Amino acid sequence: MSSSRIFLFLLLAFIIGVASGSFFDVSERFVLTAVIFVLILLAVFYRRGSKKNFRITFAVFLFIAFIFGIMRFDASESSTKALTTFNDSDIEVVLSGQVADEPQRLSDKQRLVFQAKEIAASGYSLNVNEKVLITTNLYPEYEYGDLLSVRGKLQSPKSFDDFDYAAYLAKDSIFSLSYYPKIEKTREVSFSFFRGIFKAKRVFEDSVSRSIAEPNASFINGILLGSREGIPQSLKEDFNETGTTHLLAISGYNITVVALYISILLTLFMRRQKAFWFAVFGIIVFTILTGASASVVRAGVMGILVLIARQSGRFYNPANSIVFAGAAMIALNPKVLRFDVGFQLSFLATLGLLYLYPFIQKKMEKVPGLLTLKDNFIATVSAQLAVLPVILYNFGSFSPVSIPANILILPVIPLAMLLGFLSGVSGLIWSGLGQMVGLGAWLVSEYVISVVKIFS
Repeated sequence: MSSSRIFLFLLLAFIIGVASGSFFDVSERFVLTAVIFVLILLAVFYRRGSKKNFRITFAVFLFIAFIFGIMRFDASESSTKALTTFNDSDIEVVLSGQVADEPQRLSDKQRLVFQAKEIAASGYSLNVNEKVLITTNLYPEYEYGDLLSVRGKLQSPKSFDDFDYAAYLAKDSIFSLSYYPKIEKTREVSFSFFRGIFKAKRVFEDSVSRSIAEPNASFINGILLGSREGIPQSLKEDFNETGTTHLLAISGYNITVVALYISILLTLFMRRQKAFWFAVFGIIVFTILTGASASVVRAGVMGILVLIARQSGRFYNPANSIVFAGAAMIALNPKVLRFDVGFQLSFLATLGLLYLYPFIQKKMEKVPGLLTLKDNFIATVSAQLAVLPVILYNFGSFSPVSIPANILILPVIPLAMLLGFLSGVSGLIWSGLGQMVGLGAWLVSEYVISVVKIFS
């Protein structure tokens, strides 16, 4: 058995262990006893040079990886959750910490993911390290990294139409949405890497908004940077009804297009060796820029692994890559496997493209293709079939028009992204130039929006 195959099975055993810990209550005593037992088994039966002993050893290590998965989830469950003590109570608390993610700005309010470092309540204070969602007035605006002191009441997590914060915050506390807390900025961070990235993102979004008319500008910002705040609710519902909501958020498809554009651009100006490192850095920055959702992180890791494989001259194995990306994300936050629907949809869609696409393509090899419509049909069906169980379980409905809508829209998304990017860059140079280039982006995005409205 090859080393890559062994590595794949070990990662799968770890993921299955995390899944077992997520759905079943496994006691620590059982885990400790199992670890001791397999180590004794390995010590007693191991003999060098025997194929049978290799199988025993491999089975033992698979079991150990499985146990580590259970232990990793249990460790995340047993971590201190001091803030939950004050959930849904009338006790007013004071939290000290910093803004831990890019603020989400809506038409009349802003939401901050706040990393609380200290809590003070009823005359006592305690050091903590938990995430809190704060909803406050649109002004004054807060930025990533701002150090704040916040006074308010805590409430259990809730989900919204545009985001599942309960899953994102991994069941941490949030401030009550009906009570706007009192916020005092204790210190403004002068500069940080992430703060600079998010500021650059806002400048570019503003340039796109000046170059392209709404709601097309918000759609372009959505497919380029994952920003959905400016899209009208009625249009969001149209995308939802037609099964094309994934187009409004950055996905693996978008980052694949970006990685392709980056590679082509860099190879025009520099040698392959330098272009490789700049391309890797570009994917990392883009992943951070778009909010580092499950689909983007997965696609980013896989994209970097593709670049590494090409650079080293090794064969690229997509199955190993997606399992590695999933295991890495699960190791960092084991709760995404069960509680993050976006994580589940992202990986199932990719698995559908890997394994269902070749099967359906073979069955349809005699069907004539018209431009890219056949390939888009097969890709859409493959992804939709893979995610169908999760969609039905979580949302209770499935849009039958999603297949024709995606077939008609997907071919023009790379062009919309390219023209939208060029209009944003041109707008930074001169607003008139941005509007001239933005006309092309508006036409392509208008086609997409028209198709969505017709099918809705």
